[in-house]
Amino acid sequence: MREVLIRALSGLLYVTLLLLAIFSLETTYLLVFLGLGVVVLYEFLKLVGIKSFLPYIFLFTCVAVFCYFKLDRLATLIFLALTITVNLYLIKNLIRPSERYITVSQKYAYTIFYIVGGVVFTVLLPSYRGEYTSLLVASVFALIWINDTFAFIVGKSMGKHKLLERISPKKTIEGFIGGLVFCCLASILFYYFTDLLSLKLWITIALVTSVFGTLGDLIQSQLKRQAGVKDSGRIMPGHGGLYDRLDSIIFAAPFLYLFLIVLDYVP
Repeated sequence: MREVLIRALSGLLYVTLLLLAIFSLETTYLLVFLGLGVVVLYEFLKLVGIKSFLPYIFLFTCVAVFCYFKLDRLATLIFLALTITVNLYLIKNLIRPSERYITVSQKYAYTIFYIVGGVVFTVLLPSYRGEYTSLLVASVFALIWINDTFAFIVGKSMGKHKLLERISPKKTIEGFIGGLVFCCLASILFYYFTDLLSLKLWITIALVTSVFGTLGDLIQSQLKRQAGVKDSGRIMPGHGGLYDRLDSIIFAAPFLYLFLIVLDYVP
């Protein structure tokens, strides 16, 4: 009972902090998520065995250049393309894993584009049109939580077929489908109760969030298995590390950003 209470309280504190930051000023959201990103980066570097301050400098530089000053749109798109390329490689490696260990160059590529890129585009997501829209990023986080919750509930009650047993024995195909369906239903509700996006865009966000959020969770599980650890950290009692909590959004955000800027121009 005590463990459940601690888990609930730490989860509530995390969600409250995040939502307060989101519904505050854009700069507040940037600073809070940058702080969360520093912790995620620390946990990731520990996971892959990198001992260097350079990734932290790169994180601060990228957030300043792309998210605060927003200096160059073309540079942002190039960084997005490189981030998505590395993420696609991670998906490939998830499906057909390499037999060799992760090289030093791969570790730094994952650090710069998978982690730092994920943080950058999570911060940029609510202002993909140029104007900060707190409700949009709050909705994306809500869809992540809805997907995870109903994937667990449906998987626990109906799951029979393993999704990727080699990486995550508890995840099932039924659970994945359940999370996807409820994610799409929630996006339809968001469409009717907000005037932010078209129904097409909301459904797209739900699909991308569910699919790529699940892939992000699986990729993190694969990295933890390779490192021989259960959790990425202990900063959240009962939940593990912040990387454990933010793996889905960090992986999905670049894809969401891409789909939003592309579909926004499609009639």
